[in-house]
Amino acid sequence: MRKIRIDFCDFGPNTSKTDIYLYKLLQQRFDLELCDQPDFLVYCCSPGHTHRLHSCVKIFYSGESDQPDYRQCDYSLGSIKVADPRHLQFPHYLHGCDPAAIIRHESEDPRQILAAKTKFCSFVVSGYSPRKNGNRVEFFQKLARYKRVESGGRKFNNIGGPIPPGSPAKLDFIRPCKFNIAYENRALAGYTTEKIFEPMMVRSVPIYWGDPEINDHFNPRSFLNRADFPSDEALIARIIELDQDDEKYLEYLRQPYFYHNTPNAFFNPARTLDFFEKIFTQKITPVAQARRASFFPGKLFGRWQLVKRHHWHPLNPPTWQSSSHPPSK
Repeated sequence: MRKIRIDFCDFGPNTSKTDIYLYKLLQQRFDLELCDQPDFLVYCCSPGHTHRLHSCVKIFYSGESDQPDYRQCDYSLGSIKVADPRHLQFPHYLHGCDPAAIIRHESEDPRQILAAKTKFCSFVVSGYSPRKNGNRVEFFQKLARYKRVESGGRKFNNIGGPIPPGSPAKLDFIRPCKFNIAYENRALAGYTTEKIFEPMMVRSVPIYWGDPEINDHFNPRSFLNRADFPSDEALIARIIELDQDDEKYLEYLRQPYFYHNTPNAFFNPARTLDFFEKIFTQKITPVAQARRASFFPGKLFGRWQLVKRHHWHPLNPPTWQSSSHPPSK
């Protein structure tokens, strides 16, 4: 294996680098050496500015809808679709979602699954922005006029309190429900999170809104897509039809979630590893070095500049340490 001097930063204060999904994935092909003076840095969109202290090759990562800024990074990977060869689309659901969990098996009996569905529909939302995603709350309220929708999040809760944090608790909450409202925070090409994957894991038919290219990820006959209906009312009429006709509902339970019941191409680790192979072998001048050279002509800066991020003395911190922003470049 080729040895790669690499580091990860700005993934959050309680994140162990060796637990990061990308670290575990890259270990399959490369001998990773975590160090303070890396040749390659993967940094996240979480609050933090540690990445600004590096002038090596920088790879931006986001599982949300953040756009890469190629004035700050050399490459990027993330949920959204970006028409740039420096970017790899990397859906958020890849993190912690095992494709085997939604593979249909011959031993599955759709009628037994339906018999265990004792509730109508579930809804989990903790953040709410009327401008960005108010439509999912509006849809929840409209659907609830037909029949009770179990709302287990911090917002619009109607079950006596929010469900515990974490995917296992959410799956247990969704499991007894025939349907699940799986609306994304935003509708952007490629931005597909775990919201549609989780109800699939417990065989609850997802009611989806979000990624306009969702059919590139999953079989559209296995879920209800708001984009396929002219209005909320038309979608609700279809849900009521399925709720009142077991045979029509079972048609969805019999459908594979993946085309041909085979995990989609995004789950192929070679796709991501080949992308990093290109990064690790391609000779470039890192954008951080190029920018610094243009600002400070004739000055030389190493890969590790200004301060050592983990080793500055608490009695002599950088002048911007108390600020929420580092000095402008």
